[in-house]
Amino acid sequence: MALSASLYLRQSQSLVMTPQLMQSIQLLQMTHLELNQFIAQEVEKNPLLEFQAGDETITAQDRSAHEDPALASSEAAPDEAVGQGDLYDSATSSPGERLSDQLDADFANVFPDDTPPQRADAPELLGQWKSMPGGEGDGSEDYDLDDFVAGRKTLRDVLLEQLPLALTAPGDRLVAQHLIDQLDEAGYLHVDLADTAARLGTTSEDVMRVLLILQQFDPPGVFARTLSECLAIQLRARDRFDPAMEALIDNLELLARRDFASLKKICGVDEEDLVDMLAEIRKLDPKPGTSFETSVSEAIVPDVIVRAGPDGGWLVELNPDALPRVLVNHDYFAAISRGTQKNSADQAFLSDCLQNANWLTRSLDQRARTIMKVASEIVRQQDAFLVNGVDHLRPLNLRMVADAIKMHESTVSRVTSNKYMLTPRGLFELKYFFTVSIGSAENGDAHSAESVRHRIRTMIQQESADAVLSDDDIVDLLKQSGVDIARRTVAKYREAMNIPSSVQRRREKRALAKAAGF
Repeated sequence: MALSASLYLRQSQSLVMTPQLMQSIQLLQMTHLELNQFIAQEVEKNPLLEFQAGDETITAQDRSAHEDPALASSEAAPDEAVGQGDLYDSATSSPGERLSDQLDADFANVFPDDTPPQRADAPELLGQWKSMPGGEGDGSEDYDLDDFVAGRKTLRDVLLEQLPLALTAPGDRLVAQHLIDQLDEAGYLHVDLADTAARLGTTSEDVMRVLLILQQFDPPGVFARTLSECLAIQLRARDRFDPAMEALIDNLELLARRDFASLKKICGVDEEDLVDMLAEIRKLDPKPGTSFETSVSEAIVPDVIVRAGPDGGWLVELNPDALPRVLVNHDYFAAISRGTQKNSADQAFLSDCLQNANWLTRSLDQRARTIMKVASEIVRQQDAFLVNGVDHLRPLNLRMVADAIKMHESTVSRVTSNKYMLTPRGLFELKYFFTVSIGSAENGDAHSAESVRHRIRTMIQQESADAVLSDDDIVDLLKQSGVDIARRTVAKYREAMNIPSSVQRRREKRALAKAAGF
């Protein structure tokens, strides 16, 4: 059979992940901070996008004014019809596709500005961040509390201030500065003294001598190489490092196991003295350097707000502070287009910018819609939790929510990652409401694993020194309340909550009871 070349025409269908689709998926799982950073980068690159942060709007004319003042003065003003209600405005989207239409145009369902009395409907929900200085409710303008925060000294700064007073020799100061640079965030020193001496051209004895001087610096416990050494340094500073305390410090593993009987023999003290020694240990700081951490804690901004409705139901609303206010300036596009030639590179650039801007607004619109759908379904499924607390948290998984809102599980997973919901019972990550199911001992409804963990924690908190519950006792009590659970599961949940065993709890409770005189 002769070989020959031939041409075939074949038709097929395939799903292709375009760059815009991939970026849209990434937008869905971005946090509030990440999304704002991404939007800021897009506004910087695209002259047709405007990022409205609060009352300030960064427009294309503002950026052009720095480059061509004449152009900025001759351009038409942005479309006056584009206001806060049109947060996601595009040339191709219909009114039915806009998030503003779904949420009553100007987000009036989220504490509207023209109806102040409604702001008091849920003060316990928004008080933690709305009533802070510079917040929406204090009447201030352009007020940032960070402008009044004094600069914090680092651990290195504090130690370098004490260095000239303790060491005068240039060689010793060089060794001390090197050791200061080797400290970790907790104030511990993890270096080999012999290697340090060889690197600095000195002896190990000199390095050790300098180290002993540095260990007298504030905060007490700094420059320790182990936890035992850290506690010993602080006890010496308090003049409490006697032979009994030294024996206790050398046997911290027994203290971690709460083996008080062995500790009494090793330290040579009675139970009352041991309790006093343990109280002294609790006053020490195992990580003396952490008080000088300079990292700033970011406040969590809820993406969804849930509050009680007038009809006894729940009102689920998107938090306007978590929604980026992005506008597309069509007037600016039209004005610039009039000054460019068709089929030119400038016109192609403007068309590409308009296409990207419209895509971005549609993607943000779809992101907000999806978050709203998922959050509403979670509230519907977990209505008993919002009413009665964690004991009534229902088992829930991604498939149940995905089937209810007709979406894929992966989409629900992306939406619930790093998104938070503010409820009358507190601030929760959306992932919190998804827990595994534990069967019922009476063929009733299944129980949520989180609610079972809460019951175990409550039982242990209420036990006394004479009636400490073992894991088997907890299993029996849970079965009496209708929860069918194995002993190993109880042990796993207890260890995950950092709760010691019944033997260790009994030792600690009895020791504390005797120390209190009961």
